[in-house]
Amino acid sequence: MSQWTDKNVKSLNGSQLLAALSALAMPHRLRIIAALALGGRNYVSQLAREVGISRPLLHLHLQKLQEAGLVTSKLELSSDGKALNYFEVTSFNIALTPATIVKAVKTLN
Repeated sequence: MSQWTDKNVKSLNGSQLLAALSALAMPHRLRIIAALALGGRNYVSQLAREVGISRPLLHLHLQKLQEAGLVTSKLELSSDGKALNYFEVTSFNIALTPATIVKAVKTLN
């Protein structure tokens, strides 16, 4: 998977780092990221089945992941006219080191 390399390391400010870490601090959210990273973009109903959680719970987790910039969504119409909300993982690589924490802390209010 060449898309997950060090060249994608993001420099995050304190708020962004907290949002990303908070979003990733739950097992369901890690499973969602893993499912999207392995299987590519997916719509909510199928992703809920794959991850093994309800659609409302999945929506809650996807919202947090999207707010943190870790997933994106796109609403599309299927061939039968149904609206499908597709999600995909963004290309991210968050380096968590003492130096990045010091840098991020300086931007916190």
